[in-house]
Amino acid sequence: MALHLKKLKDQVIVITGASSGIGLVTARMAAKKGAKLVLAARSEEALRQLSSEIKQDGGQAVYVVADVAEPTAARTIAQKAQQAFGGFDTWVNNAGVSIYGKVEEVPVEDMRQLFEVNFWGLVQGSLEAVKHLKPKGGALINVGSILSDVTAILQTAYSASKHAVKGFTDGLRMELEMDGAPVSVTLIQPAAIDTPYPIHAKNYMDREAIQAPPTYAPETVARAILHSCATPERSVVVGGGGRAMIGMEHWTPGLLDKFMEKSFAKQTKADYAPRPLSQNGLDRAMGSLEERGNYDGHTRETSYYTEAVTSKSPVLKTALAVGAGLALATWLSKSRSHSTSDGHREGNGYHPRSTPDDGRPAGYAASLNHPDSATLAGHDHRYSTQTGHEDLP
Repeated sequence: MALHLKKLKDQVIVITGASSGIGLVTARMAAKKGAKLVLAARSEEALRQLSSEIKQDGGQAVYVVADVAEPTAARTIAQKAQQAFGGFDTWVNNAGVSIYGKVEEVPVEDMRQLFEVNFWGLVQGSLEAVKHLKPKGGALINVGSILSDVTAILQTAYSASKHAVKGFTDGLRMELEMDGAPVSVTLIQPAAIDTPYPIHAKNYMDREAIQAPPTYAPETVARAILHSCATPERSVVVGGGGRAMIGMEHWTPGLLDKFMEKSFAKQTKADYAPRPLSQNGLDRAMGSLEERGNYDGHTRETSYYTEAVTSKSPVLKTALAVGAGLALATWLSKSRSHSTSDGHREGNGYHPRSTPDDGRPAGYAASLNHPDSATLAGHDHRYSTQTGHEDLP
């Protein structure tokens, strides 16, 4: 059977983690486009309110109170979709939790519980979804992260779980393609998103957790998810800043490590004390229909990079890929030439909250302008802060 995805207005979409953040914004956006929704989360009151809101606006939605870490949750969600709408066309595995803190200070039982939600919950949801979709076709969308490719310091367990999500999603996709199954499998990889993610995390740090810039609006992720409901995509990175982080991991991993240690670790901490440890989404439900989180900087409401890669124009997609490759090659070439000079290096004036969506991680220049910048770069002398942000992909 050939792969054919329905238009959004004709779809029934399952969304886990629908009570806050990305899941909530995606549900509201999908409802406005005419999709029927099956909403799942642990927070019953939030789900009841959301379903009522959608129905009052003329939409159709049912909800299931479910903890995806439970082995029977996915089956219960699928049964609800079957009872209410006769099945589903797209399943979005979005539910997730996080932990902040040095990995040596985080109890192993907490890390195990995080994997029960982020990885095993997604595995169980994926297998249930595929069982229903293989005979008729449809889409499976797994929400990973740029941390499926990069490891964020002080978020080690979360990063490890998202690496596992990518490995599982890629393997499942290949097996379905090998079998000729009419199922599109997409990995969504958001950069830092202004949602309650840091507030809901279990936080072992001495300061409140916050997102590090550049940070994007949850609508940027919702648009990528809904695009993938109707258009087959292998993976979509949301945010040019995230795409650059993945590029740094590939091309200059040692430099990225030093950036994480010297800059990112500070950016991920607020200047005020943390909430009580007991207030976290790992141990209990916390979703209460909050779309945004505690980020107090400039939130980027769109990503031109992501809009381009999800464009329906093959020419634009190809141009973006070629342009990014040429820009990266030019950047590396200029950086090498700058690194041969032995004069004083001036900063390039990069500021994480004023720079456009050019793809460079926030604090990059600041970390290199550090007095010990030569040490930070290790033995890789190809990069200089004299490179302008307009040269980056």
